[in-house]
Amino acid sequence: MKPLLNRRQFLKWMGLSGLSLLLTKCGFDPIPTLEPTLTSAPSPLPSNTPFPAPTATTALLPTATFPPAPSATPAYKALTAIGRATTYDVAVLRRELETMFDGLGGLGDIIRPGARVALKPNLTGGTWTDSTLPAPATELFATHPALVQALAELLIDAGAGHIRIMDGLGDEAIFHAWGYQDAAAHVNAELVDLCKTSPYNDFIPFPVGPKRQVYDVFYLNPTLHEADVFISVAKMKCHSTTGVTLALKNLIGIAPTSRYRRLDKDNNRSAFHESTVFDHRLPRVIVDLNLARPVHLALIDGVMTVEAGAGAWDAGYNPVKPGLLVAGKNPVATDAVCAAIMGFAPDAPSGTQPFAYADNHLALARDAGLGTNRLDEIGVVGPSIAEAAFPFKMVR
Repeated sequence: MKPLLNRRQFLKWMGLSGLSLLLTKCGFDPIPTLEPTLTSAPSPLPSNTPFPAPTATTALLPTATFPPAPSATPAYKALTAIGRATTYDVAVLRRELETMFDGLGGLGDIIRPGARVALKPNLTGGTWTDSTLPAPATELFATHPALVQALAELLIDAGAGHIRIMDGLGDEAIFHAWGYQDAAAHVNAELVDLCKTSPYNDFIPFPVGPKRQVYDVFYLNPTLHEADVFISVAKMKCHSTTGVTLALKNLIGIAPTSRYRRLDKDNNRSAFHESTVFDHRLPRVIVDLNLARPVHLALIDGVMTVEAGAGAWDAGYNPVKPGLLVAGKNPVATDAVCAAIMGFAPDAPSGTQPFAYADNHLALARDAGLGTNRLDEIGVVGPSIAEAAFPFKMVR
């Protein structure tokens, strides 16, 4: 019979708690055990188990509760890792991610054997601008597929049984044109357009819970419910409304456009926005989405990106190469560290930069119990924020 775990996977799964017990039996002082990130462990499944077929009585997600990620010292509420990479070579990215995840305590507290994992890159925009861009969209404003592939390889090593790569696309050609079909093939992953119901029959309700800001419930693709682990793989960018668009705001893309637009002709989630100069609504929708579908791991692509805009639709956007990756098991803390690297105060008052045109969604997320945006409560492994600093210009 083929073993469920190989030696490398067993050691990663065993983690610090198993090592601590072994050392105790041998007469050594035990290693302090880190608290798990998930509110409950995913059910173990054979490594070849796919996402189950949908049923008419699909269960709803429980009300989101998101405990702080494990920290290097008890004083920290969360731990974030910073890494460096100047290329989108998969092998280079994989090595750097492995170092970063080791600094975060490994993936064993997130990935159980056979876990079904959903990866949500930022695939905003569309291929209609590709011919006019100075570089590929994935080197400008979209998450690069090589980073998603490198992450997926490490998740499989950690024991993941099935992987889906998903986003709510504004352009059906994106998966092929931006290299996601090839990346998915390398890791035997499925691609899902969250603006469609496929491979299910309909969207299902995801309750937000008692900390709701705007919405009581969202209607989303059931594949988001079937995932044991949900990972936001964002791009390091500024945004004309919310100031920064990172792991938290990346979840705007899980909502189907057809359900969240004001007019049938809109090709965006216009119902999420407030039609005023200062937007109180969008930051709160971001919080609601993160409560409805909690993020277990955040990874931000800052290898190549743009400043002074979120994409080619922002006049004056400028390609930059920070050469950075940021990761953490708490998306609020990860976004806070990333914002600080970009030269912004993550706890800045609403109405001040970078939150000049909308309420500070990082502070709202903190108040909703999703994590901390206070840098003195966040431990950083790898280069320090000061060493990694790469100031961004704001959207004009």
